[in-house]
Amino acid sequence: MTIINILAFLLTYLAMEGVAWLTHKYVMHGFLWSLHESHHKPRHGIFEKNDFFFLFYASIAMVLMYFGWEKLDYRFWMGIGVTAYGFTYFILHDIFIHRRGKWLDKLDSSYFRAMRKAHKVHHKKMGKEDGEEFGLLLFKKEHLHNSGR
Repeated sequence: MTIINILAFLLTYLAMEGVAWLTHKYVMHGFLWSLHESHHKPRHGIFEKNDFFFLFYASIAMVLMYFGWEKLDYRFWMGIGVTAYGFTYFILHDIFIHRRGKWLDKLDSSYFRAMRKAHKVHHKKMGKEDGEEFGLLLFKKEHLHNSGR
């Protein structure tokens, strides 16, 4: 694996937080609110309409990996970066924050408490407008200071 491939993976993974933030604010809370709205209401069953956004990111990852597969070039590693961020998002957002599974309940640190707090701030507003805290891994510092037990 070359340095370019390592950078492609790392930079893509890091850039995905910005992509997720922008998509969340301007697409999910914008013209595709009809899908995302299900995430701001009580869930009935394991899935919600909002879960379809996974297909968007998975498609991007698959296209990148497909075109980079033959030589395992930077495109393949960008696809792996998108996939790794998606896995991180699923584990932290769906399992840890929304407790779709109970196996991360003991995960505790000021960072993870702040992450939960920032997400609660986001969900405090149940509508499409006036939202805040659209990211997952990055959030306002004030949540770190106000994340006591």
